[in-house]
Amino acid sequence: MLTLDKLTKHFKQVKAVQEVSFTVSGGEIFGLLGANGAGKTTTLRLLATMLTPTGGTASIEGIDLRKEPDKVRSRIGLLFGGDAGLYDRLTARENIVYFARLCGKSEEDAHKRAVELAGAFSFTEYLDMHAKKLSKGTRQKVALARSVVHDPSVMLFDEPMVGLDVTSRKDVEDFMMALKTQGKTIVLSDHNLNITERLCDRIGILHKGVLTAVGTLKELCENHGCDNLEEVFFKLAGRSAE
Repeated sequence: MLTLDKLTKHFKQVKAVQEVSFTVSGGEIFGLLGANGAGKTTTLRLLATMLTPTGGTASIEGIDLRKEPDKVRSRIGLLFGGDAGLYDRLTARENIVYFARLCGKSEEDAHKRAVELAGAFSFTEYLDMHAKKLSKGTRQKVALARSVVHDPSVMLFDEPMVGLDVTSRKDVEDFMMALKTQGKTIVLSDHNLNITERLCDRIGILHKGVLTAVGTLKELCENHGCDNLEEVFFKLAGRSAE
C-alpha cells in the first residue's frame, strides 16, 4: 500500500506539489494525469526518495519515506520515460543482472530473473547484445525489466511506454496487469489517455501541483458532467495539456 499525506514540494517560489493526498492499495493501478509541469514527475520523485518533501509525507507499506528512506527504496521499482539510463558497454542481460545484484539478489537468481523478464517483454534474442546497439524500444523494455528485477511491492512508472511500438506496448500492458493480479501497488503516469483508461482502476488529476480530482473513470465522468476521460482531463487540467 502507498499513502500520501499532504505531500508538498516547493522549489523556491515554485509550488510544484501542494498538499497532495491519496492512497493506492495492493492490486490497484492508479493513474496520475496532468499537463506538462503539473507536478506528476515531481510527485513520483518524492515517492522514490529522490527529492525531500517541503511538507507532508508519504509511506510505503507503513514505512515513512522521510524517516526511513533506505527501507522505502528497497520496496519500490522506478522507471522514468525518455532516457533509459542503461550502461551502453554492458549487454541487456548484464544491465539487468547488475541491478539485481545491487538489490541483493544472488548471482543465480539474478540471471534467472533476467531470462524470465526478457521472455515477458519479448527481447530474449537481444539479451546478449550491448545496450548501445539496441533500438530505442528495446532499450526501454530492458530498463523496465531492470526496474522490477528485485520484485518490489510498489511500482512507480512515469511514461513507461515511450518509444514502444504497438506490440511492445501490449507486452508492457500485459505485464502490468500480471503485476496487479500479484497484489502489487502501481502508480502510472502516462499522457496516453487510452492506456490510462484501459489499465487504471482509479485516476488522479493534477493541475499546477494541486490534486483536483480522484476517482474511477465512472466517478470522474459523473462528478464533472463528462462523457469520457478526455473531457474530464481538459475540464480539470486545462487545454495546455498534451
